[in-house]
Amino acid sequence: MSARHPIIAVTGSSGAGTTSVSKTFEQIFRREHIKAAFVEGDSFHRYDRAEMKAQLARALEEGDQHLSHFGPQTNLFAELEELFRLYGEGGTGRVRKYLHDTAEAAPYGQPPGTFTPWEELVADTDLLFYEGLHGAVVTEEVNVARHVDLLIGVTPVINLEWIQKLQRDKATRGYSAEAVTETILRRMPDYVSYICPQFSRTHINFQRVPVVDTSNPFIARFIPTPDESFLVIRFANPRGIDFPYLLSMLKDSFMSRPNTIVCPGGKMDLAMQLIFTPMIWRLIERRNDARGRERTGVPR
Repeated sequence: MSARHPIIAVTGSSGAGTTSVSKTFEQIFRREHIKAAFVEGDSFHRYDRAEMKAQLARALEEGDQHLSHFGPQTNLFAELEELFRLYGEGGTGRVRKYLHDTAEAAPYGQPPGTFTPWEELVADTDLLFYEGLHGAVVTEEVNVARHVDLLIGVTPVINLEWIQKLQRDKATRGYSAEAVTETILRRMPDYVSYICPQFSRTHINFQRVPVVDTSNPFIARFIPTPDESFLVIRFANPRGIDFPYLLSMLKDSFMSRPNTIVCPGGKMDLAMQLIFTPMIWRLIERRNDARGRERTGVPR
C-alpha cells in the first residue's frame, strides 16, 4: 500500500462483470479530474492466444485436464506484483496490452490475440487502476493483494457467472456451448484455488444474485437482467461506512448483516458511485498530503 501512489484493483473471474465496474470507475475519474493508469489483467497472461492454444493441446496430450488462464502456470504473477510494488514506491512500472479483437489490434498493426511490447507507464498519474483476474492473488511465491489500497471483488453467484460466460463467449467469440462448458470444467480446480480465495482478501465485494430460475445455467437462453437480481454488498471493515445514508439513497435496500447491504440489482452503478467516490477522495487527499509533506520536508 502507498499513500503517494495509491492502487485500486477490481478482481473477478471471466464473465463476472468486472468490465462494467471499470466503466463506473472511468466515470468517477472523469468527473473528479483524476488521471489514472489503467492496467488490464489479461496483459499479464503468460501466453498469447496461439501459444495458449498450443499449451492446452500439449497439456491434454500429457494428461493434464486442468490447465487454465486462472492458475500460475499461465500467468505472470511475479511481474504483476512487481508492477504494483514499483508503482506504490514511485509511480512507475512496465505494462503492455493484450489485443482482444481486430478493432483493438488495428492501431498496432498486429493480429488479435497478441501482446503489445512492454513499455513504461505514463508518468505523473494520480493512481493505478487494475481490472482482471488476479488483483488479490496470493501464492507461496507472490502476494499481489498486499500492495493494493482499495480491493474490490465482483463475483456473481456461480450459476449466473456461468450463464454470463456462456452467453458472452457464444455471442462475441463464436464458441459453441459445448466448448464453453469444457472451458468452465477445465478451469474449476484453478478457480477454487486462485480465484475464490481472493474474495476473502477484498475490502468490498459485489455479488449479484438472480431472483429467477438459473438452476441449469447450461441451457439458459437469456442472462437475468439487473432488475431480476439483488445486489449483495459486503464490507470487510464497516467502520466509517455511513449505512443509514446508503440505505436512504438506495431505495428498497436493507441490511442482511451488520456489514452487508442488499439492494436491487439495477442500482449497482448508483451504489458504486455512492460508495467509491468518497473512498477515492480520501485516497487522493492522502496522496496530496503525503506529497505535500515530501515537498516541505515534514516527517511522515
